[in-house]
Amino acid sequence: MKKEFETATYEVVAPHIARIMQNRPAQRNAQNNRLTYDLNACFDLAARDEDIKVVLFGGEGPHFSSGHDLRGFGPREDTAIGTWVPSTEGGVHSRYSFEQEVFLGMCRRWRDFPKPTIAMVQGKCIAGGLMLAWVCDIIIASDDAAFMDPVVNMGVCGVEYFNHPYELGIRKAKELLFTADWWSADEARRLGMVNHVVPRPELEEFSLAMAKRIAEKPAFALKLTKQAVNVAQDNMGQRSTMDTVIALHHMCHAHNFEMETRAVRREGLPEQFREDIKAAE
Repeated sequence: MKKEFETATYEVVAPHIARIMQNRPAQRNAQNNRLTYDLNACFDLAARDEDIKVVLFGGEGPHFSSGHDLRGFGPREDTAIGTWVPSTEGGVHSRYSFEQEVFLGMCRRWRDFPKPTIAMVQGKCIAGGLMLAWVCDIIIASDDAAFMDPVVNMGVCGVEYFNHPYELGIRKAKELLFTADWWSADEARRLGMVNHVVPRPELEEFSLAMAKRIAEKPAFALKLTKQAVNVAQDNMGQRSTMDTVIALHHMCHAHNFEMETRAVRREGLPEQFREDIKAAE
């Protein structure tokens, strides 16, 4: 069975195994609202199918994910699934509630998805792409995979699903955030973030073989084993860390906006802004 959404696909590829794929290859799988909710619909399909024991998760095209779509997230067409309903008030309230729902809330939901998940990462995995890989239980990377979180360059303290210390360790998390350097698949494996690195042509075959081995186990035992390990991470403070950091993340957004506003007041509107306002009138 294969089901195609606007920006994602869901397919049963072997007994007890489903594959979810981001499907915006021309945009390097950049995340907009549609992709987020399409992926969530795919995860819901896998959750409701009692025959599915393992989910493979990847991205079509040359790169796993280029992160958030910097051209904009598009209209909010879907009903919120979390406790943070996107606000129309504007300001910090609007942005904070939106990111609680679409980024942090969705990632937490997929991280706690009740079946083992395997990320298949090829090419670039940048910023918001890290969040999608990190919610999975196992990460298999191709030998050309490369990872980066450059958002400190943008004046923000890391992505919304702030799992860096738990994936990379404290020292490396600081280094890679401060410098915005790339880290390779081999470095990610050395740090413990990636389970295996394989030649790119073998990525899906290797991942499927692992999924088949996992799918031989009892479904309920897999579910509770995943829960047990996740609880261990919770007890290391992951959830409270993320709750604090997303507040800091939005303090950065608010600071950036204030500084941009001051610049506009001091220097006047840039010519392009004036043209945009005139066109809107």
